[in-house]
Amino acid sequence: MPYMLLIMEPHGQRAERGLAAGQDAYARMLRFGEGLKARGLLRASESLASTEQAVRLQVREGLPRLVDGPFAETKEMVGGFYLLDCATRDEAVAIAHECPAAAWATIEVRELAPCYDGAV
Repeated sequence: MPYMLLIMEPHGQRAERGLAAGQDAYARMLRFGEGLKARGLLRASESLASTEQAVRLQVREGLPRLVDGPFAETKEMVGGFYLLDCATRDEAVAIAHECPAAAWATIEVRELAPCYDGAV
């Protein structure tokens, strides 16, 4: 089953960390990803830029609304993700526990599924 690990980072944490610590954290995350790949679990992974470069789009009554980041109403941002093939939710949670980012961020574990499958 496909599961996504979403790395939920506090806003501003990357800047507070500093260059050397940031490079070390990134290297640890790359090693974690390579380990998942070697185990045949990794479908994809990416780091995301901070929300300062992001934009949100809504269309209401046919009219688009764009909001440029950073987004003041949020306390966290999605800093990256790992898309995995796991046999069970428990396996995905165990892998999230191995993720180095769990020491400085929240790892949200989500199973991929249709947004609507007719089930209530």
